[in-house]
This record gives sequence, C-alpha cells and structure tokens, in this order.
Amino acid sequence: MDNSKTLLQKKTKDNSIDYHKLNAVLDYEVKENELRLNFEYASLVIRFLTADIFRVIMAHSKQEISYKSTQAVTEHGLSYQNFKLNETESELLIKTDKLLLKISKKKFILKVLNENGELIHEDYSKYALGWKKQKVRAWKSFKENERFYGLGEKTGWLDKKGRLYEMWNHDTFFPHVTDTDPLYQSIPFLISFNQKNSYGIYFDNSYRTFFDLGSEGQDYFSFWAEGGKLDYYFFNGPSLKEVVSKYSQITGTMPLPPKWSLGYHQSRYSYYPQAEVDQLVKTFRDKEIPCDAFHFDIHYMYQYKIYTWDEDHFPDPEAMISNLKANGIKTVTIIDPGVKRDPEYKLYQEGMKNDYFCKYLDGKVFIDKVWPGKCAFPDFTQSKVRKWWAGLQKDFIDIGVKGIWNDMNEPAAFNKTDTMDVNVMHQNDGDCGTHRRFHNLYGFLEDKATYEGLKESLENERPFVLTRAGFAGIQRYSAVWTGDNRSIWDNLKLVMPMLMNMGMSGISFCGTDVGGFTGNSNGELLCRWTQLGAFVPFFRNHCESRAISQEPWSFGKNYEQIIKKYIELRYKLITHIYNLFYQASQSGIPVMRPLIMEYPDDKECENLSDQFMLRDSIMIAPVYQPDKDKRMLYLPAGKWIDFWTKQVYEGEKHLIVDAPLDTMPIFIKAGSIIPLNKKLNYIGEKEIECLELNVYLNKANKFGSYKLYDDDGISFNYENGDYNITEFEYEYTDNQLIFNINSIEENYQQEFKNYKLLFNNLNKDPLNIYVDGNEISDFDYFDNTLELTVPVVINKITIELN
Repeated sequence: MDNSKTLLQKKTKDNSIDYHKLNAVLDYEVKENELRLNFEYASLVIRFLTADIFRVIMAHSKQEISYKSTQAVTEHGLSYQNFKLNETESELLIKTDKLLLKISKKKFILKVLNENGELIHEDYSKYALGWKKQKVRAWKSFKENERFYGLGEKTGWLDKKGRLYEMWNHDTFFPHVTDTDPLYQSIPFLISFNQKNSYGIYFDNSYRTFFDLGSEGQDYFSFWAEGGKLDYYFFNGPSLKEVVSKYSQITGTMPLPPKWSLGYHQSRYSYYPQAEVDQLVKTFRDKEIPCDAFHFDIHYMYQYKIYTWDEDHFPDPEAMISNLKANGIKTVTIIDPGVKRDPEYKLYQEGMKNDYFCKYLDGKVFIDKVWPGKCAFPDFTQSKVRKWWAGLQKDFIDIGVKGIWNDMNEPAAFNKTDTMDVNVMHQNDGDCGTHRRFHNLYGFLEDKATYEGLKESLENERPFVLTRAGFAGIQRYSAVWTGDNRSIWDNLKLVMPMLMNMGMSGISFCGTDVGGFTGNSNGELLCRWTQLGAFVPFFRNHCESRAISQEPWSFGKNYEQIIKKYIELRYKLITHIYNLFYQASQSGIPVMRPLIMEYPDDKECENLSDQFMLRDSIMIAPVYQPDKDKRMLYLPAGKWIDFWTKQVYEGEKHLIVDAPLDTMPIFIKAGSIIPLNKKLNYIGEKEIECLELNVYLNKANKFGSYKLYDDDGISFNYENGDYNITEFEYEYTDNQLIFNINSIEENYQQEFKNYKLLFNNLNKDPLNIYVDGNEISDFDYFDNTLELTVPVVINKITIELN
C-alpha cells in the first residue's frame, strides 16, 4: 500500500510490559571462562572471551543454554578465565583486568564499569532481559549525550539515535530516503559512543530483529528478535576504533581483495549485444579514461538462466572476454539465486535430482517467480549445496570471468512479501529451521559458496564477489553495494552516513551506484557523484535499462573532462588506497571513516554526516546539492592543507571554500605522507617505477610517519610472507629536516625503483641536502616545495635549512 490509506493501518508496537522478565538470582556457578546464573524460569551465562569482550546467553522456559552461534561468528578461539568473583549481600562482582561487572541479585540488572570504576553501560533499571513466547528482548539504559553508530546499511544521519530499525533483508525498490527501512543488509551490531568510553553490542540472532533507539522518547534502548535465543556480545572500547576492531575479532575482517577491484567499474542493466561491449571498451581506451572492470547484468543470460550465455546477443563470449582482458578490463557477471523451473535446464535437473532446493516440510519444493519466471531456490544452509554452487563458478572462470556479482539474494521474489515463504524449511545439515531463521543468512551463505568456488577455480588469484544482501560477517566473503538507489541529489547525500556506518559495522569494502541506478542522471549530478565515488572503497557507475546512458562521456566534453579527472585521481591514489585496504584487512578499522573516529573529543564531529576521512589523513567534503560553487565544511583540530591550492588552514572551525564543478574540497591533515603514482588506464598496465611521496609539512608537526604495504596485488602469496612493508618517517626542526626510509619486511620484489619526494610547505630554503651522507645538487625548490628523486635503496635524507 503506497497511498494515504496507509494512515488507517495501526502502528506495530511491541509492548515491553507483556514480556516475562528475569527476576531474582537463585544460584550461580563459575566454570572455566563463564558464570552461570539460574532464575525461576530461566538461566543465563556470561562467557568471557577476553578481559573486555564477553558474551551473554539466555535460555528460558525449560530450554537448555545453547552455545551455537550463527554463521556470522568465526572460529575465534577466544577464552578468558582470569576473572575474580566476589559476592555481597546485594550484588555479584566480577572483575577482569579491564572491567568490573556488577549484577544485582534481587532483580537481575547488569552494570559494566571500567577498571577505574566509571560506568560504561547498564541494563535498564526496570527490566533487563525477557521473553514472550518465541520473542526475546533486552532493555538497556542510555545517557542523553550518548550517540549510536553502526547497524550496517541504514538510511538517515550518522547518529542513529531516535529511530526504530528493522533487520530483515528486503528488496527495496521504493526510493531510499532518510526513513526507508529495512534495506538489503542486516547487521545487528550497535556502537554506543560517548567521549569517555564507547562500547559495542552484537546481537547474534538471524531472525527478524529490531533495534529501538529511543523512537518514542524513552530513556532506554532495546533490541529484540521474533525467534531464536537472546545471545549478544559486549565489546568495550574505550575508543570507537577499538570497538570496531574487537567486533572484527568475532565476525572477521575482509580478506585483501585483488588490487584491480579497487579501480573504476563500469556497469549497466544491461550492456548487450556483444558488439556494444566491444565498442564500449574501445571508447574507454580511445578516450584514455581508466577502467578495470565491466559488469554484465542479466541480459547476457539465455532466458535469464544463471550460468548461461545468450548466443544471439553474445555469439562468442570467450572471444569478447579475451578482448576485454587484452585491454586490461576484467569481466564481472551477475548471478541471481533463482534457478528456472525447466526440466531441460541442467541446473534445475541437478538441483531436483540431488535435493538441493528449498522445500516445505512435506517435501514440496518452494517455487516462486523472479526474472526467469517460476524458479526454485538453492538451500545454501546445506554444505553439499554450497559445494555444488562453488563448483558452478569453474566454467565461467575457464573463459576468463574474474568476479561474480550476487543480486536478488535477500532472497527476492515477485510476490506480496517480496521474498520466500517463511514456512519453507532449510535443512542446515541436520539442524533444520524455517525461513524465519535463515532469511537474513541466505545471501551470506550464497556469497560464502561463491567466494570459496572462485578461490578454488582461480588457482591462487584472489576472488572478487559483490553482493546486495548479507548479514554480519559478510566482509569475509564479499564487497557490498547499497542497491537500487535513485539518480537524485538526496541519494548522493544519503550515501555518506550510510557507508560510514557500514564501515563501522565491519563492511569496509562498500560503495554505491555512482550516478544513481533508477531515473535519469545529468552531467552535474554525475560529476559530483564521481567525485565522491573516487574516494569511496567500491567505485562503480551503474544504471538501469530505462535510464539514459551515464558513461563518463554521456553528457558532453566539459562534464567528461571533470569525470575523467577524478577517475584518474583515483588511480593516482591507488597505491595509497591499496595500502589502506591492507590495514583494514588486518585491524577491521574501515578505510572510509567518520571524522568522530579520528576526533572523538570534538562534539562537532559526533553527527557530522556529510564529510568523511580516508583513514586518518585525507578529509573529503563532497558537494551534494545542484548549482553550488561554494561548500561550507568543518575542520577539526590541527592544521589542514588544501589538496588543490596547498593553502594552510587552522582547524576547529567552520569555513566556506570555493567548490566550482571541477573541484571537490579535499584537505590533507598536516604532518601526513601521501603516496601518489603516475596515471594508469588500468591496474597493472605498466610498472610504477617511481612512487611520489607527498610530505605535508607544518611547523606545528615536528614528526610524521607512514607505513607502506606492497605485494603483487593478485595472488595469495602474501599469506606466506611475500610482501614488503616500508616505513617513511621525518623529523622537522628549525634548522633541518631528516627523512628516514626503513625496511620492516622485505620479501617481495617491488616495482618501485625510485621515490620522488615532495616536501610541501617547507618554510625555509634548503642549504645542503645529503643522501646517506653524500651531498646532492639535483633537486628543485619552488613555491615552498622541495622536490628530489632518490633510489629506493637509500635510508636517510638530511636537509639543512637556511
């Protein structure tokens, strides 16, 4: 219903009063790394994984405590037993090396304090945990100055406080506006922020779940599920970065992707026939607009049957893919989970013969309509089905396909509920359950099978998987794009807080359809969106068949030049961006970050939704309104250098800067070192023999450093130590500048032969320059910038200043 009649519908409300609540603690037991509490109709376990990560599991109504996790949780092996338990008349006190937990015995209330006795978190004073038939729920107190981040792919501002959010993967084609919910991903991970101490809660429940963050002005927040058990993890920060990193210990970090996947991707629903694809690649290369991947939407298939080619449109796909490869462009093909019901279709035959499809309890296969018509759906909860699906990748890999784009995997269906019947049963290798339990995991498990199949078939090449649907931990298998957005300015604005919260929810490799998917884009909008996209982790231009073309050249030469400029800038930064992806793969801390992650003491950053950081050194302030040639932005504490003009600005203030159509405001934090490489038309086009290192000096920043990771960008050899890590650091005083190059790991033959050093904003003229003790005269000094080139094998540069 999408009209005024909607107002007649009663608001769905889950009344807290109706729940059974935990009351007095009857007895307790300590065993290894856990404390078990018993109540009249329930039991509860607090299991310590580290000194500041613990898990809470509740069982009720004669249920047994179950330690089984969803597939989101990794085999982390964490266990912490070094806690001490003391008891008073009214409380149980559990002390770890980092935390103090206080449990009220008369009526269960959990409080979490830091090692200094300061309150971090507490249950709501009236009730803490409860159940109502199949539902389970937790209530938590929050302070007025508390901010909420995370929850994955959600619309609205950076701070998620004040709204009710639903976790139920949904094919949402309605316009994505600030209150559209739910969308395609369900990430039940919430971060609470305040300047003293931040914490995170991951609710490990795959049923339809909800987070009410004060939607009716109440002084508590709560989360609940329509089935399953109450099972959550608590992560103490105290910083935002530590919360996110600790969450990644439980749900995993993204693997290091192939370097080419960080380049520019071009897509449309759809490019066909084959001659159009050949012309498209020619245009990109003739115009020298960088591009690394073409995405093929469903029209490449025969009758929309997955893992087939339409011979009328694509008479020789192998030759086409070979031509793309020769031009440096990788082929990514879309795959939907629905298998067309056709007794002559090999995949349908295999699925029926081997019991691979989702079915009801009576054995009837679930059939519903999607793009091919009536379809069956693989039951990805079965390991044998995932193995079968993994094997399906080989034929495509053999003809040169390099990536798989999983769409419609919520799973979507063309019916009134937009998805699979919740009464369908999933086998789950013997631990069966209805679709209510596995709906949010469906896309996750498909992506897992796809990733593992690509990894096997590619033979020591890193897979690239892109998905629309997912659950917590999806970062282990796939990049994520935000689905069917609109070619409107409001969606450009919406992108920033959504992607920042996805990053804080573990999904670092994420992006949006540049230019918008539905509706007609225009030259100005595409320019501004491309400027933003050049600094977003996943960078793809994509639109639907009814929309006008939005390739970089579609709106005339003036717009094309601007769009090309920013795609080229992406490639000049690719060494830096790849390095940031390596760091994210190690720590879980995202590439694209809200400013509050870097400046937690600055209140101006707490809900700053239209600027972001690329790690800790580059601040981006996109223009997201039409007809604007100025941009008001905020600079946090410190000195900031305009990337374009090199002008230095003082932080902790708002300012208005020029932002004509060809200029997106970019600021570099003083003291940073930023590598740039020469222009490339695609990753691996030619060796980067000279790496440019831009050092952004300032009197207030006496020291600076940068660690650069480097490997072959494609294989898994780095897992065996085949990589380099080089640290660059400088010390800047009144009379000299010392720049050191230290090799930390040196197990890979890197392509760089020389470093071109640019010391920006050098406030004194250089008198003498020594490289490893030898004086040199081959350098340039102009506009307060010192430029010199040295071989990579040197260790120390000393610059004496006038």
